[in-house]
Amino acid sequence: MRPRARIAVLLVLTFVVFAAMMSDASACPMCKAALASHDRSHGDWVGGFFWSILFMLSMPFVLLGSFSTYMYLLVRRARRETAQREGLQGEAAETKGVQQSLLEPAMASAQR
Repeated sequence: MRPRARIAVLLVLTFVVFAAMMSDASACPMCKAALASHDRSHGDWVGGFFWSILFMLSMPFVLLGSFSTYMYLLVRRARRETAQREGLQGEAAETKGVQQSLLEPAMASAQR
């Protein structure tokens, strides 16, 4: 048996064993009772669940927004550097053109 196939079989067997050993997941009975009775002596459970759910739901948007902003800033910086590089090359070509235009009359008179 190939090593990759052996690893895949072991992973599947591990998953099957854990699935067979797992019982129904149930919430803590006391937490469930505290939520049902709205008992404030245990703290603000409903508020805690509200904020935790809000936090978990906002994370994909925060991560995507952060990544998108980072990529936007990288592209903007690269475009700015390219424009500066082209501007410097344009200035060098322009300077070379000015030098040639200044030298042309002297060269023309030298050729006569």
